[in-house]
Amino acid sequence: MELSGAGTHRIQNLASLLAAQDMSSMPPVDKWDPPYCGDIGMAIKTDGTWFYQGSPIGRMPLVKLFARVLRRDADGRHSLVTPVEKVDVAVEDAPFLGVEMQVEGEGKAQQLTFRTNVDDIVVCGPENPIRFVEEAGSGGLKPYLLVRGRLEALITRALYYDIVEMAISSHVRPDGVSAERPGIWSGGRFFELVAE
Repeated sequence: MELSGAGTHRIQNLASLLAAQDMSSMPPVDKWDPPYCGDIGMAIKTDGTWFYQGSPIGRMPLVKLFARVLRRDADGRHSLVTPVEKVDVAVEDAPFLGVEMQVEGEGKAQQLTFRTNVDDIVVCGPENPIRFVEEAGSGGLKPYLLVRGRLEALITRALYYDIVEMAISSHVRPDGVSAERPGIWSGGRFFELVAE
């Protein structure tokens, strides 16, 4: 991530990543209802590393392929889904990490764009909100960004510190009421830095 003079962050090669990411070509995993085929030993650790039967998957193109057919169901379970089968994926925290952030504009016009560890590009806003959860043990906050479907990315600690730095200590909510909780604007929505 590069920082330029006014605190604007730039995602490296954003234009080429956007060109490569055709969301319309994403498999319709939420519409598929294949038979459940069990647990084959797939797991995603907290640091974003994918494992198969206890061994890390070192080939990023394979990880990205699996990420395209990953789904989280309403019951919170994650699975790899194809039209003909569904297998479990044990996810320790979130399946993705938010690893880069680009900031454009300021105030209500500000827009935050994130890159995940599998090169998804996500613009934070009403359809892809950030939520904050209290971290067990520390009482601090952990930020999660909705990537697609019910899949989230845990925003890395370094980016979280950048978000906290940008947080606005007072604002006017869309209903016109003044509030004093810190938060950030993105995509026309204000996200308060408070646990759900």
